[in-house]
Amino acid sequence: MTHSLRSVVIALASFLLLQGMPQAQTRTTPAALLPLDEAVLRDADSFEQKAERFAVEVATRHRLDAAALRQVLAQAEMLPTVQRLMLPSAPARAKDWQSYRARFIQPVRIRDGVRFWDEHRALLERAQDRWGVPASVIVGILGVETGFGQNMGSFRVLDALATLAFAFPPSHPRAAARQTYFAGELESFLVAAATKGVDPLQSLGSYAGAMGMPQFMPSSQKQYAVDFDGDGKVDLYGSAADAIGSVANYLQAHGWQRGVAPFYPVLLPSDRSVDKTTLLAPDILPSFTAAQFTDLGAVLWGDAASYPGKLALVELENGSAPPQYVAGTENFYAVTRYNQSSYYAMAVLELGREIETALGS
Repeated sequence: MTHSLRSVVIALASFLLLQGMPQAQTRTTPAALLPLDEAVLRDADSFEQKAERFAVEVATRHRLDAAALRQVLAQAEMLPTVQRLMLPSAPARAKDWQSYRARFIQPVRIRDGVRFWDEHRALLERAQDRWGVPASVIVGILGVETGFGQNMGSFRVLDALATLAFAFPPSHPRAAARQTYFAGELESFLVAAATKGVDPLQSLGSYAGAMGMPQFMPSSQKQYAVDFDGDGKVDLYGSAADAIGSVANYLQAHGWQRGVAPFYPVLLPSDRSVDKTTLLAPDILPSFTAAQFTDLGAVLWGDAASYPGKLALVELENGSAPPQYVAGTENFYAVTRYNQSSYYAMAVLELGREIETALGS
């Protein structure tokens, strides 16, 4: 039997075994917080030995077929490329918002966004009505994440998650916590495959194991993905409706407030005392009232002075040029729950705004 034919036979056998697994028990504890046996992840055993022991542990926890899980994980490959991509780049370059912005606010991405919005206008409007998240924000996220589904990742999810669960680069400054997190995501991925009777060897995603048009991690897919097209299943790869609804549901679940602007313009005058240290201390977490912002020396523009919620001073560095600032609301913070970066959130919001403007022109 040729190597390729043997691989197909093994994959088919694993798929059939998984389809025969009992349904996993429902749980409310997020996967990453489950009490995984850390010895499985951090002892001196080989990648293959850790995978086998992990299969038994997950099978026991969820009453699944241990032999089937072992057979699936036996086919997981350790990917040095994934290890390398997970490490922080060194030496760290100065943050530059304008350079970061230019990676996403591009004419081709705006044109693709206009096309996507035109094609799915009714779905976007329905999602906005249901969850309160503007179409521009949903479109911005899908555009930044995958170019509206054009680049959903080429790594096999099983390999990426197994690599990060069993062979996370030890030189990473947060190696222990990150390894535990990815072990939880691998568990979520395997349990979902067993529950839904899908082949875990076929899913492709990012080097971190994120999947589909919105790039959901397995635990997020379990908690926030929705069947927005009503066909009885959630498909984040092939259904724009499910991707749109899932992004809106995710943001609403993470604090998005209907009708609230994500940020306001703010000025830090050079001719007056500004307590920038205090304003920047909470980072992107909204912590100050509009009155406190003013008392600390910042000048709010437009409707921000009467905003009833909390604000955060968001600093966007521009390399050697002066930084830019905005006053982020709870909705700006909600976007950073998707990716914990103020630069990411601004790129999403500005791309969505540019697409909306191009749509009306």
